[in-house]
Amino acid sequence: MPRSLAQGGALWHDSPMRREEFVFCIGFEGSTAIVDGRLLRRHGTSTTRQLAEAGLFKQAICSAVFSDNASELEEVLTLYNKGIPTPLRSVEDLKRTFGVSGVPEGVKKVTVV
Repeated sequence: MPRSLAQGGALWHDSPMRREEFVFCIGFEGSTAIVDGRLLRRHGTSTTRQLAEAGLFKQAICSAVFSDNASELEEVLTLYNKGIPTPLRSVEDLKRTFGVSGVPEGVKKVTVV
């Protein structure tokens, strides 16, 4: 992972968000993505499945959405449904529950907190 992300601070770029920025993003302020540095340092190299197994379902969903992998989304749904009394019926329900729709465009800066 880039040094600036691992240590905190801000990173400017004109390219689309990188996986680790999207997966651990906790919000936006204008064109700035705010990234959870603690989770990034701890789980930045984890796979989608590893994130879900760790109970980081929002991050696992973001990882699968970023890679545009339908089978990973189904796997996250299956793992999520194992732990709740009323299972969700679809990947779309899962994405809606966690507020994940897609990788945003127009992010110019990333701030790690």
